[in-house]
Amino acid sequence: MSPEEAIKNDLERKFDFLNGNITIKRARRIFVDVPFERFHDVLDYMIKKMRCAMLSGITGLDEVENFAAIYHMSPEGKIMVNLKVKISREKPHIKSIMQYFPIAEMYERELEDLLGIHVDGLPEGRRYPLPDGWPKGEHPLRKDWKGAGLEMKLEGADA
Repeated sequence: MSPEEAIKNDLERKFDFLNGNITIKRARRIFVDVPFERFHDVLDYMIKKMRCAMLSGITGLDEVENFAAIYHMSPEGKIMVNLKVKISREKPHIKSIMQYFPIAEMYERELEDLLGIHVDGLPEGRRYPLPDGWPKGEHPLRKDWKGAGLEMKLEGADA
């Protein structure tokens, strides 16, 4: 049994709702679709029991009907496990994972700035990656974003 199959089998044994929702795309790449309400259960298990100690990024997506976040994690740097969770478009929010990975702050700020997904538990701080003068409510990675009326006046910029 390959290490990827072992991870898949372990997750399916522990969480029966993941049966049929785990795909091994190629060597060292696993994709897991996790229901929103069970995301933190699976994440916690992967970190504490499967030793996923490395977060290499969080990718935010606008899938038109909803948003999604893909958490790219690795147990001991050998296999990339991609946990994907769908997020309601009507009330886009998700809990912070900074208690596990402090580096997640940067990725979570990107979710807020670029897609407008509120991250519960993200501490107050500077915007990232958009500048502080960027208008609130303007999220440039949303597929329905038009940028209409976007009139940024950054200090020192020509009008």
